[in-house]
Amino acid sequence: MKRIGSGGLVVLVLILVAAISRIVNAQMHLPNYAPLIAISVFAGAVVRDRKWLAFLVPVFGQLTADLYFTLFTHIPGFYSVAGMLFNYGGLAAATYLGSRMNLKPMSALLTTLGGALVFFVISNFGFFMEGWNGYSVTGLVKTYVDGVPFFKYTFEGNMVCGILLFAGWFLLNRQRTATTAKA
Repeated sequence: MKRIGSGGLVVLVLILVAAISRIVNAQMHLPNYAPLIAISVFAGAVVRDRKWLAFLVPVFGQLTADLYFTLFTHIPGFYSVAGMLFNYGGLAAATYLGSRMNLKPMSALLTTLGGALVFFVISNFGFFMEGWNGYSVTGLVKTYVDGVPFFKYTFEGNMVCGILLFAGWFLLNRQRTATTAKA
């Protein structure tokens, strides 16, 4: 299956979708429903020539939404340095998973699920590092237990978006292949 070359337009569209989805998500009061992880995995999977662009998708999507929240709402867009580094790091890890995947439907589904799990582990560890639940094994366990309700929305939002992104991609490529074969 063909992947995107430089992908400049696709990258720009994905950044805007990521930012807008976070903003809409906040207005709907659904914690973590924004599909940034699915967008990260998708960008990693399809943007190939300039791999660094794939990693910019989630970073700039998150950054754009954080700036919007900070400048135009009462929602804190920027929070602790540790929390932000781990959140952005979790998105980069999901992008890396996407860059390593085989572009097949089952692989796309499993990699999107894996990206959500990796993000959950990394971002919650960042929350633990902030010390809210103390720096003990009990505090670490409490941090992950407290994060489980949020993971439900993370999982749902990213699986729905991942299925839509990859299904659209596969259908577009099937159509392109059929058109090329007729020519």
